[in-house]
Amino acid sequence: MTFIFAHRGYSAIAPENTMMAFQAAQDAGADGIELDVQMTKDGCLVVIHDEKLDRTTNGKGYVKDWTWSELKHLEAPYKYSNIQPPPTIPLLIDVFDWMKTNHLVCNIELKNNEFLYQGMEEKVLQLIRQYQYEDRVIISSFNHYSLAHFHRLAPDIQTAILYSSHLYMPWKYATAIGASAIHPNVRTVNSAIIQASIEHGVAVRPYTVNKEKQMEWLIQQGCSAMFTDDPQKAIAIRKSIFGQ
Repeated sequence: MTFIFAHRGYSAIAPENTMMAFQAAQDAGADGIELDVQMTKDGCLVVIHDEKLDRTTNGKGYVKDWTWSELKHLEAPYKYSNIQPPPTIPLLIDVFDWMKTNHLVCNIELKNNEFLYQGMEEKVLQLIRQYQYEDRVIISSFNHYSLAHFHRLAPDIQTAILYSSHLYMPWKYATAIGASAIHPNVRTVNSAIIQASIEHGVAVRPYTVNKEKQMEWLIQQGCSAMFTDDPQKAIAIRKSIFGQ
């Protein structure tokens, strides 16, 4: 059955990449959450999508240029400015603590395509080991060198290649760098890619799937999972098809 991941949490109704959005995803019945990790100036793992603070917070400039003691005071309401008290940027450890209260799978996207964030893979791995979440975490990135490095560090933890352009036989490429899944832009997906990937033991989890027709089609194709801003909608469609 197709797993439903809440993209940056239930970001259709709550500020993305905040504890509020992750809790909303759990309440909606999502199977997992997706989040983005970057590093502060003093090496803390923070959950935020953009390299710059400007879009989703009341801060300015790059995440990498702020310390955690500075960042933790920022408000992160994105477009939900009426929420009181305003949500803040969480640490990855905050999300891991919260995961003790549920059984959700967590897809961690390493946001190290623009800035390499030296040592981020090791820090993320250390936290996963500390919480023993090896079976509850998937590591993804557009930086495939980083994914290959992570796989060498921890071959027991799932990695997945993110990509936005058409790849030839993506399941072969994924396997070549030790990844067990592909996370393609939904526009690059067709039946042949889904079927061949799954036949070769490579999971297919497209992003970001918000249109009902796309959701229906992926579920009917037996796609492994999807990332969506609206998990409640996807769950309702899955239920209408499978009755569960």
